[in-house]
Amino acid sequence: MENLKNVAPIEDFNWDAYENGESVASASHEELEKAYDNTLNKVNDREVVDGTVIAMNKREVVVNIGYKSDGIIPMSEFRYNPELKIGDTVEVYIENQEDKKGQLVLSHRKARATRSWDRVNAALENEEIIKGYIKCRTKGGMIVDVFGIEAFLPGSQIDVKPIRDYDVFVGKTMEFKVVKINQEFKNVVVSHKALIEAELEQQKKEIIGKLEKGQVLEGTVKNITSYGVFIDLGGVDGLIHITDLSWGRVSDPKEVVELDQKLNVVILDFDDEKKRIALGLKQLTPHPWDALDGNLKVGDHVNGKVVVMADYGAFIEIAAGVEGLIHVSEMSWSQHLRSAQDFMKVGDEVEAVVLTLDREERKMSLGIKQLKSDPWETIEEKYPIGSKHTAKVRNFTNFGVFVEIEEGVDGLIHISDLSWTKKVKHPSEFTQIGADIDVQVLEIDKENRRLSLGHKQLEENPWDVFETVFTVGSVHEGTIIEMLDKGAVVALPYGVEGFATPKHLVKEDGSQAQLDEKLEFKVIEFNKDAKRIILSHSRIFEDAAKAEERAEKKAAAKKSANKREDVAPAIQNQAASTTLGDIDALAALKEQMEAGKK
Repeated sequence: MENLKNVAPIEDFNWDAYENGESVASASHEELEKAYDNTLNKVNDREVVDGTVIAMNKREVVVNIGYKSDGIIPMSEFRYNPELKIGDTVEVYIENQEDKKGQLVLSHRKARATRSWDRVNAALENEEIIKGYIKCRTKGGMIVDVFGIEAFLPGSQIDVKPIRDYDVFVGKTMEFKVVKINQEFKNVVVSHKALIEAELEQQKKEIIGKLEKGQVLEGTVKNITSYGVFIDLGGVDGLIHITDLSWGRVSDPKEVVELDQKLNVVILDFDDEKKRIALGLKQLTPHPWDALDGNLKVGDHVNGKVVVMADYGAFIEIAAGVEGLIHVSEMSWSQHLRSAQDFMKVGDEVEAVVLTLDREERKMSLGIKQLKSDPWETIEEKYPIGSKHTAKVRNFTNFGVFVEIEEGVDGLIHISDLSWTKKVKHPSEFTQIGADIDVQVLEIDKENRRLSLGHKQLEENPWDVFETVFTVGSVHEGTIIEMLDKGAVVALPYGVEGFATPKHLVKEDGSQAQLDEKLEFKVIEFNKDAKRIILSHSRIFEDAAKAEERAEKKAAAKKSANKREDVAPAIQNQAASTTLGDIDALAALKEQMEAGKK
């Protein structure tokens, strides 16, 4: 050691006695110890000193601090410095000069912690670049060991580009700048991004200065969003809007590009400060309409895929970037108002006929109903008047039922043509939407593409029979099934219904007939064309009473005539010999005759 040359040898040392094992003089021994101690550093517990790395392996680092023994420090305390080597000077904290085994106990981590706060503050003040070891992940970023202090590295400060996998940074030693210190809570925030931003800023200025519209540059996909793709042009970001990725429709940008992919893009536009740069990818390829088959014309059949659906129609992509619209009215010969979703959905492969084609406007309309013949061209042959068919109920109105015999062939059953006998107030009482119903063709309106249909015509008209059964004056048993303000509906035999006004519902005892009451009714009117039968219950006993009264009057009149014949001669005979007493008798006879008349 250096200090040994400063120690003078003992001149009167007894070498013979030493060889013979005899003890050295006590004064000389003390002097020797003093000389040895003077060669060693004076150290104290809980003190920070510098030491030299003299040996190291994967687990331990041996450090010499000039003490009588060397200290051993775990290699884990040097994780922040993977470049550590023999001969490096390191700071150590003396925990114990001598443990039970006589070993010097040192700590590098505690030494760093003791001096770290001053170092961290100095690094912030001097904008110094420091090294740190990334220990683990935490919410929002990483924990970094800086001078033995646990500092926070926000996720946004790791790199200039978004980080997708934080775990790859754990265990790495990187350079940082201290960006913030909270003195009260002893919190330290560091950044790696700040180191590279200055370099990138210079690159950015160079790139922005050379930007021109129409310029083609190579970039890297930095981020993918629902509305477009951000491209790193080498320190400057530009956006390819989703509509500029492809000439065809793109629902998700991930269908076209992937992260970290390198591709060529063209500059479409940028603002005056060149902060926002609009890029295009599809513009590097010719427009698909320009490459469309020049022989394609109206009437040709094309195949394509449904890419967009709307209530009014479907957009069909027949080639990338070339679309045609099938309007809902061109999907079926039917005139029913329907949604395009009733016929197809996104992703369907369809065949269609070209209806219009405008290459300049890059527009095309298509149809699929044209793949079938128009059923109205041969309507008289397929559905002649009088023919019978089965139709499906499509809709109701107050006056009838709209039905469809086949796609494109519609008809109306008037409410009066539903039933011969039942009085239908609304078609929903008779059938329901979606149900099948048998019909007969009554009329053909080719111009308006509508058939007049009947349902009751499939059966014979029972009113021909009813005319002979429900004759005026005939009496039938009936049940009141409905009471209305104007009268009552009466169910008669054979399923037919009649009507009686309130005055004809008065019973013999003067009371009014009630709902569900079964009574005798007399037919007072029968109208075959209007299918109307007017009934009366009161007429039954009223007519009987009148007939009886007429019979009584007739009998009384006959009796009165006979009396007059007998009395007339007697009056004449008495008149010949009239006296005052006779006049009284005549007056009495007159009264008797008048009473007889009454």
